[in-house]
Amino acid sequence: MTDRPASWRMPTPKQMEKLAEDARRPAPSAPAPDASLPAEYWESVLKDPRAGVTDARMRQRRLCEFQRHILRVSCRRCERIVEIQTADAVRLYGRNAIWKDVAQRLLDNTCQQRTGRHEEDGCWPAFETP
Repeated sequence: MTDRPASWRMPTPKQMEKLAEDARRPAPSAPAPDASLPAEYWESVLKDPRAGVTDARMRQRRLCEFQRHILRVSCRRCERIVEIQTADAVRLYGRNAIWKDVAQRLLDNTCQQRTGRHEEDGCWPAFETP
């Protein structure tokens, strides 16, 4: 018995010629790895609203600066994700609260990784860009 499915068949001579012909054709040219990218690419990257927001800068933003409806922070340690509506965060922590501090408090309030050692306890926040 063979391992081939019942529908498997040997290619016809015409199909084999076509496969050989396709193999002889040069592959479409792809840009070299060190080739510069087109200007349109860089324009679209720079026009992206997230282009000017670094992780450090986003962590220091105040809650009143966020336009998003939902804020999300995840833990790099336990992979837990905590979401809060911006309006609720403002109501609980104030308009001028720093997002980094709020996110850390949200994770710490429900942290499941407790070892008893201060250095090891708590979650490690990973902030998502807006």
